Amino acid sequence: MGTGSLTRARALRGLAALVDELGGDGVGLFARFRIPIDAVEGNDPDALVPTRSVARVLETAAAEVGCGDLGLRLAQRQGPEILGPLAVAVQNSATLGDALDCASRYLYVHSPALTIGAVADPEGGTGVTGLEYGSTDPLPPQVADLGVGVLHRIVGLLSGGPYGLRSVHLPHPAPADADRFREFFGTDVRFDRPAAVLRVPADLVRRPLAGGDETVRAIAIEYLATHFDRPGRTVTDRVRAAVERSLGSGPVRIGSVARLLRVHPRTLQRHLAGEGTTFEQVVDGARRDTAERLIVRTDLPFTQVAAMVGLAEQSALSRASRRWFGIPPRALRQAGPAGLPVA
Repeated sequence: MGTGSLTRARALRGLAALVDELGGDGVGLFARFRIPIDAVEGNDPDALVPTRSVARVLETAAAEVGCGDLGLRLAQRQGPEILGPLAVAVQNSATLGDALDCASRYLYVHSPALTIGAVADPEGGTGVTGLEYGSTDPLPPQVADLGVGVLHRIVGLLSGGPYGLRSVHLPHPAPADADRFREFFGTDVRFDRPAAVLRVPADLVRRPLAGGDETVRAIAIEYLATHFDRPGRTVTDRVRAAVERSLGSGPVRIGSVARLLRVHPRTLQRHLAGEGTTFEQVVDGARRDTAERLIVRTDLPFTQVAAMVGLAEQSALSRASRRWFGIPPRALRQAGPAGLPVA
């Protein structure tokens, strides 16, 4: 899993003590895999370990102490804090949908091998959507359990309690203690499924979060965007990030974005052309995705949505919505995520 990639060492926080409690030698286990215990349990948020080692130490620990639900037990001890600076942005989002979008976009800061995103309900249920925890490689059982377990805990913490979880899919065979999984999630758990998914109410993304601070969130996202470069990030990606931070604060011009990226506007245009796009197309795409999120996942007035995506008035938003989605904003909000065209 994740050959050559690195993961924040805090992903294993609490494992050594847990292994000790289960009759093993936590410090010795970490030493065998050449993972410095101080990197895992210390205060350095930037300490990294090989992603492959994270998977191997979890699977080895589970086998040696005979604990099929080790990943869940470790998830019970972890929360948003393992995400480091990403946790600040997630916890200060306005809605759960915003938090999910933020986690999806910047999860590479925690580990470039992992992904989180909303997907169609794998069981085709009405009013249900999926939150999928995935990887660029197949997920070993304990990694899947830990990741989905932490995702479940974070969603619950952000929601302030139970959030209507319908069922859970896990991509590995049922262990001997399958009842422990149902106890942890508080719902049915189905094994040997194609992906690791939490099946949740479709309107979950609209639920507001208490205590969020948009200014703090913006500062956290600025920090993530400027201090952690996404692996394989293109010029288009960098322009898109700069445009998204500028929407709603005034006209988005290539000159100001070029200054942020420290290149000449003509050089920036050439790079974008080489990647098959233009500055105008990047701006339009950023506006479209931001508008979709605000229309579908919030109850903000459409005049405010228009201003937040850099459009002069609500009528401009209506015209743009028809061009982007084929329907006006009000119809899109009523339809919800299901009303979006298939990409």
